[in-house]
Amino acid sequence: MSTVASSPVPAESSTPVGGYAAPEFAPLVRAFARRMGGRPGAGAGLAVHRHGAPLVDVWVGEAAPGQDWSAGTGSVVFSATKGIAATVIHRLADRGLLDYDTPVAAYWPEFGAQGKERITVRQLLSHRAGLSGLPDIARGLDDVLDHRLMERQLAAAKPDHLLGIPTYHALTFGWLLAGLARAVTGRGMAELFRTEIAEPLGTDGIHLGRPGPESATTTAVLHGNRLAPVGSTYASLVLGRAYGFPGAAGAAARALFLPGLEAFVEGDDPPINHTELPAGNGICTASGLATLYGALACGGMSNGHRFLTPRTMRAVRRIESYRLDHALFYIPMLWHMGYHSLPVPGARTGFGHIGLGGSFGWADPSSGVSIGFVHNRLALPALATDQLAAGWVLPLTMRGARAARRAPARPADRAA
Repeated sequence: MSTVASSPVPAESSTPVGGYAAPEFAPLVRAFARRMGGRPGAGAGLAVHRHGAPLVDVWVGEAAPGQDWSAGTGSVVFSATKGIAATVIHRLADRGLLDYDTPVAAYWPEFGAQGKERITVRQLLSHRAGLSGLPDIARGLDDVLDHRLMERQLAAAKPDHLLGIPTYHALTFGWLLAGLARAVTGRGMAELFRTEIAEPLGTDGIHLGRPGPESATTTAVLHGNRLAPVGSTYASLVLGRAYGFPGAAGAAARALFLPGLEAFVEGDDPPINHTELPAGNGICTASGLATLYGALACGGMSNGHRFLTPRTMRAVRRIESYRLDHALFYIPMLWHMGYHSLPVPGARTGFGHIGLGGSFGWADPSSGVSIGFVHNRLALPALATDQLAAGWVLPLTMRGARAARRAPARPADRAA
């Protein structure tokens, strides 16, 4: 493998950017600075690895008012957490503790209640378990914050009419995987994130919930109006009535909305930081996500060590469903087991998971490239634009990776 020189980030931008990047990624860094910088209190991190070697590790803006973003800044990545939780399950399957086509109830007997005895691990991982709805298992925020309660409630729940059909399990996905993993290992997902992901990969940049005092990862404060408008009386009334709507509107409301849930992200240290929500409260650095997806982009290898076997990697890369997702307004998500691909430029050959607001981790096995992108903006007026960040990050990253591959070998010259 040739070594690509890294250098200080391009100086053309008026927004100061920290870190380093290979010269071929200058267009990506400029776009990153332009789109993610310039808002007091808001910032972002972006990392790109190829065959495990860092080509880009840049950051911009603030982690909190008056506090600069840094290489060690992590942020809540919302649904990008799902890819990490799924990787825990794949690690367990890799060691023979689970089989994808075995019913979940064989490992977690309580789960077999209410006609769920045939639901398989594969269906759980690909959002086809018929358990996406929140109203049947939780009364409000206090219930959602009690992750052990949520595991028990899902074990006792009855699947809905969408069993077997791809329907995004926006929050329930994480508790389902946590209950399965707990039944097999006796340990919770926060511990498994550490022992199955962070420690084997040698990264301090992946946590479930707020990192402990022993961690060097700091947590960015969410910036913007967050989800407060969703809690207005009018919005709550409309969304509550949408539970009974047919089709995508009803499925989305049941999967995503619960009265009072908007308070989950309120405050400088919000409740979301202090629970185990394996579908949504991973706190990650950009380099942490790039490191994880680097193992998935490189055939299950990380730093010369086997992280997942070739057999498991074949299962990971397989697209399980080409059907339109019923809870995401029929977006063609191309679900893998715990990840998704997208039919857009730069994303067809890869897979990963995008979270609320656009943070994501991504692997492209065809090139060995992995990406971690995190930020702390959560403002409803800008949410649609931020959500589509992969639309510019992925193509610019792949363009830079192709240019770097064509460049002559150079001695490493990393500069801070």
